[in-house]
Amino acid sequence: MSRTIVALDFSNREQVLDFLDQFKEPVYVKIGMELTYACGLDLIKEIKARGYHIFLDLKLHDIPNTVKGGMKNLAKLGVDIINCHCEGGIEMMKAAKEGILEGTPEGVTPAKVIGVTVLTSISKEVLNNELGVEGEVIDAVVKYAKNAKAAGLDGVVCSVHEAKAIHEACGDDFLTVTPGIRLAGNSADDQKRVATPEYANEQGCDMIVVGRSITRAADPVAAYHQIEEAVSHGRV
Repeated sequence: MSRTIVALDFSNREQVLDFLDQFKEPVYVKIGMELTYACGLDLIKEIKARGYHIFLDLKLHDIPNTVKGGMKNLAKLGVDIINCHCEGGIEMMKAAKEGILEGTPEGVTPAKVIGVTVLTSISKEVLNNELGVEGEVIDAVVKYAKNAKAAGLDGVVCSVHEAKAIHEACGDDFLTVTPGIRLAGNSADDQKRVATPEYANEQGCDMIVVGRSITRAADPVAAYHQIEEAVSHGRV
C-alpha cells in the first residue's frame, strides 16, 4: 500500500474528481475540513466507493461524550484513518476510539484512530508564548503521543522531526502520519516544521501527507510517483 497520502485541499466536488481522474488507479487521500464542509459526507462516500483509502482529517476536539457520538456516526463512512486532538486528554481519546469501534458496521474494518499532537504550523515561539506550553516542541509532541498510546489510539499526527522520538517512546508499531512534506524547492506556505520526502524516509515516518507539491504540480501524477519512490524503500 502507498505510504503517500494526497491531501485533497480543494473547495468543490468538480475539482476533486478532475484531479482524481488523472490517476489510473486509486491512491490514498486525505479529506479535511474545507472539502467536508463544502461538499458534505456524500463526497466522502463517493470517493470511498471508487476504491480509495481515506484519511478523514477532521480533528475532533470536544468533551468525551460528544466526540464519542461524532465518531460513532463517522464510523459508518468506512474510512481508513480518522483523527482527534490529543489536547482533548486521555479520556476524550478513549471515547473517540470507543465511538469508532461501536459505530463500525459488522464486517467492516474499523478506522485507525490517531491523535493530532502539535500542528505543523506551530513554532516553539507560538507554543511557549501564545499557548503557554513550556519547553521544546518535541517534548510536547512526545508527551501527547504517550497519552494517545495510553488511550489506545493507533498512532499520531506529528511532524517529520518528531517521528523518530515517537517511535522510541511508543514503539515501532505506533503509527506516525506526517504532514508538512514538500519537494525540495517548494514553498513551505503556512507550515513551519516541514521536510522533504527523503528526509521523512530517513526519520522512519510511516506515512506522509502531501498536498501542494502534488496538487499544484504541472504533472500531479508524475509528482506523486516521484514522492512515492522517495519513501518506497523505508520502514513499512
